Amino acid sequence: MSTAEATAAPTPVKTPGAFAPLGQTLFRVLWIATVVGNVGSFMRDVASQWLVTDLSASPAAVAMIQAAGTLPVFLFAIPAGVLTDILDRRKFLIAVQVLLAAVSVVMACLAFFGAVSVWNLTLLTFLGGTGAALMLPTWQAIVPELVKPADLKAAVALNSLGINVARSLGPALGGLTLAVAGASLTYGLDVLTYLCVIAALLWWRRQADDAGALREHFGGAMRAGLRYAAASPEMHRILWRTVVFFAFGSALWALMPIVARHQLGGGPGFYGLMLGFTGAGAICGALTLPRLRARLGADGLVLGASLTMAVATALLAVTGAQIAALAITFLVGLSWIAVLVTLNATMQGVLPNWVRGRGLAMYLTAFNGAMAAGSLAWGAVAQSVGTPMALLAAGGGLAIVAFLCHFRRLPPGDADLTPSMHWPEPTIAADIGNDRGPVIVTVDYDVAPEDRSAFVEIAHALAVERRRDGAYAWGLSEDAGNPGRIVEWFFVASWAEHLRQHHRVSNAAADIQADLHRLHIAETPPKVRHLIALPTAGSIRSAVDPKPLDPATG
Repeated sequence: MSTAEATAAPTPVKTPGAFAPLGQTLFRVLWIATVVGNVGSFMRDVASQWLVTDLSASPAAVAMIQAAGTLPVFLFAIPAGVLTDILDRRKFLIAVQVLLAAVSVVMACLAFFGAVSVWNLTLLTFLGGTGAALMLPTWQAIVPELVKPADLKAAVALNSLGINVARSLGPALGGLTLAVAGASLTYGLDVLTYLCVIAALLWWRRQADDAGALREHFGGAMRAGLRYAAASPEMHRILWRTVVFFAFGSALWALMPIVARHQLGGGPGFYGLMLGFTGAGAICGALTLPRLRARLGADGLVLGASLTMAVATALLAVTGAQIAALAITFLVGLSWIAVLVTLNATMQGVLPNWVRGRGLAMYLTAFNGAMAAGSLAWGAVAQSVGTPMALLAAGGGLAIVAFLCHFRRLPPGDADLTPSMHWPEPTIAADIGNDRGPVIVTVDYDVAPEDRSAFVEIAHALAVERRRDGAYAWGLSEDAGNPGRIVEWFFVASWAEHLRQHHRVSNAAADIQADLHRLHIAETPPKVRHLIALPTAGSIRSAVDPKPLDPATG
């Protein structure tokens, strides 16, 4: 090999290691702060779940605390996903941390003065869950800002690992602190963890967002996210699988404090140990997931993990030995993280960046809604027929739905959803206000008779993409005087929303559109027109007393 050839040889691309993001100071500081904050949250949850068993022996009361922590995510995750896109994320996170710290301060004071009741504990748990609901989509959304693009996947994996490290440490530390020093100090330590997170966020000098003319407002962003979800069959499949699994899986989490205390005769330290073993199982599961996924595939992995979870739930119903219970909870963590990560990663794969926060918020809504409703339902079942029978029923139900859902495969999530930017800028005769609308976009195609059925089939596939990117109505029409002329049309709420479509159209949608254009037989490209509604007589009269328009929607 000559010197020139050696010089020209390409340098092998080094794949970033699993821990490479920790080499970047910003990510490392916020990752450590997040782990510390999550440890405190798990300590707080252990204290609350154990305190309620002191206040009431009712399984329904214990399940109510579990539901109060998860219900807010069901209620508020979608609005939180919208806020993530329209507010300064750093300031928003700081405000949420202050709220969570205040909740734990009140809990510590109530515990110190012996004034805790089931109802004020439920209310404060609900407020803490509200803070978590506001925070979760934002933490996920800031990850690309903290690392280089090549390290993004490793950073997401590290975030998952960090949560499970906290799940392993937090309950054990919470149970130990609760047993030694009481609930007041446990809540006080949680307050200190929030102060650590706030300090890290204050240290982060985040560059302010560049608010452009096309920036979405709350109402328009909410509608755009819901419209995308309504038009996405892939999301429907993932959300349905999420609801079914976690509705049955919630029984074990809701009833575990009852099992630990009354069935196994353990104290708060043992309950924390059970949760710690669950976290340890989740860590082992996170480390082995790549090999298991490569061997079983996403659907096989979810089936195997669901059946393992079903068996573990049934075994916990009949065991009377603490050591056996710890082994069972290890299996619970292993199977739980396998399903959780697989569904989350699949959802990430079917979402383009522009709606990622809102789409993930909908996933969190489905997850936590199923957990909250399931916790209340299984608590009521346990109240009626006993905790062991409730767990046996939940395990059997989970096994049945695991087999049934296996025939409704998860989407591969491998489509290229990056913006194609292949739409040319629309030709306009004069400036158009962003609030003008609705807008009708028409595209004229000339199609041979023998290609008509193929054209319609491809066009309907493209219709899904049009609706997800911003259209609220779509159709095909033919020219009565020229049957070979087919007009595709779709409605968009405003001119601003149509301009956003130009930045949303993905490479996958561009491929479908290219297939459609290949069936266009005219020499000139398909003709595109943009039609904007004229003001109506009522609109003209209202100009005397105008009302502000939302530029996001018109």
